[in-house]
Amino acid sequence: MNTTTDAATAQDQLARLADLLAATRRDPLQLGRLCDHARQASALQTALPPRYAPVLLDVVDRLESSALFSEESCSFSQKDLLDSLQLWTDKAQGVLTGG
Repeated sequence: MNTTTDAATAQDQLARLADLLAATRRDPLQLGRLCDHARQASALQTALPPRYAPVLLDVVDRLESSALFSEESCSFSQKDLLDSLQLWTDKAQGVLTGG
């Protein structure tokens, strides 16, 4: 792949991540799809500075753990974790667009 294609793929993966994040906010049963996509978004993770991938994967790990609890836990507030993922996607978008 060339750099232009890689950047387009990264943008596509980020857009899909944002769509799945919105879907998960509406329907928590979409959490598995969101986490799977985040883990498999290799073009996105590669296109960003190295510190971004571990942060994304940490949030995903905690989101998956939050699914084990039926109510909000002080350690695993799903809403707070989704908010953290939203912040991550916003910052990643800024990096990818040079903003």
